[in-house]
Amino acid sequence: MKVKMLSRNPDNYVRETKLDLQRVPRNYDPTLHPFEVPREYIRALNATKLERVFAKPFLASLDGHRDGVNCLAKHPKSLATVLSGACDGEVRIWNLTKRKCIRTIQAHEGFVRGICTRFCGTSFFTVGDDKTVKQWKMDGPGYGEEEEPLHTILGKTVYTGIDHHWKEAVFATCGQQVDIWDEQRTSPICSMTWGFDSISSVKFNPIETFLLGSCASDRNIVLYDMRQATPLKKVILDMRTNTICWNPMEAFIFTAANEDYNLYTFDMRALDTPVMVHMDHVSAVLDVDYSPTGKEFVSASFDKSIRIFPVDKSRSREVYHTKRMQHVICVKWTSDSKYIMCGSDEMNIRLWKANASEKLGVLTSREKAAKDYNQKLKEKFQHHPHIKRIARHRHLPKSIYSQIQEQRIMKEARRRKEVNRLKHSKPGSVSVVSEKKKHIVAVVK
Repeated sequence: MKVKMLSRNPDNYVRETKLDLQRVPRNYDPTLHPFEVPREYIRALNATKLERVFAKPFLASLDGHRDGVNCLAKHPKSLATVLSGACDGEVRIWNLTKRKCIRTIQAHEGFVRGICTRFCGTSFFTVGDDKTVKQWKMDGPGYGEEEEPLHTILGKTVYTGIDHHWKEAVFATCGQQVDIWDEQRTSPICSMTWGFDSISSVKFNPIETFLLGSCASDRNIVLYDMRQATPLKKVILDMRTNTICWNPMEAFIFTAANEDYNLYTFDMRALDTPVMVHMDHVSAVLDVDYSPTGKEFVSASFDKSIRIFPVDKSRSREVYHTKRMQHVICVKWTSDSKYIMCGSDEMNIRLWKANASEKLGVLTSREKAAKDYNQKLKEKFQHHPHIKRIARHRHLPKSIYSQIQEQRIMKEARRRKEVNRLKHSKPGSVSVVSEKKKHIVAVVK
């Protein structure tokens, strides 16, 4: 006689202690789960809705300045330290964890035009309307000491921007021309210029550290090589570029913030066509800063909002605004890639989350697993119309919303005119210009 016995090992399904989770045996055969996709779709829909419910990006407002905030700088070694310069010549150093100002310096008479930190974090440099470049210690003066700069350089013209080399004791200023300075000398090592207009900003490349980029008020973006002490090439756009920012992960890529409401991402090897045109702002873009990951950047605009763009997309994934925030002059993405700071006209520095619905603080392992699972579900179903609509929706102030509608009508009218002109012209007489090439006037080498 043959006897068949069921044999089960209790280790497979009995938990060791009552604190453990119950083990659930699962068969992953898809024929046994016919409703798996509809179930996952509902979960993805709920995850997307909850993401919008929990999207509360605003964290804090740092007030204390008595005039509009004109420039911001990050500390290269400390995540919690931020420096800001105002339009009344005052520089403040902030502690982000305490959300307090820890030091105030009356640095210049008139505007503080630019501020940058030394790569080691021991000192910082400021330039102002009083034609001076000043170097300050990062630590405050000792007991009984006066607040004095380490060095002061008096120039011939007003400096409009400053940036420090990423590895050496060299910094660059801009104004009538781009000057390269050694920290130990009171006169520039070399001066570079191309054209006669004033230069509004200068930036060192973080990877190829001898390269610089600058924007001039005659609509140029000029690239320089510090080793040759000569300009390399320049691209002329339709309208003026306010500032540029280099991608910290890709040496040749930089993004320019333009007056024509757009941002242009260029590859410096081929300046005749931008890699991407980023369109969403409804007024001049005043500042731009990359995330340390190099995948996204944040832009500040005169339309009283800041937007986060993925590098490879032409539309923004996020827009931040508040009722009180006025024209945003400067913006910075913190070095841990989690937060964004912006300084605006009405004297406040605001701190935002880079990911609006992210939960701050320590996550348990189950929370992490649920977050990752929901993220994968949202990616899987991101192109479904219902989920896409919920994920894309953003509430906008009435002024921005009405301007977007107005610009859409104008753009459609221009497109219709182009189509009609093409339709009623002799074949080959009217050339079609792509959106990317429309705004580039010329490239000079």
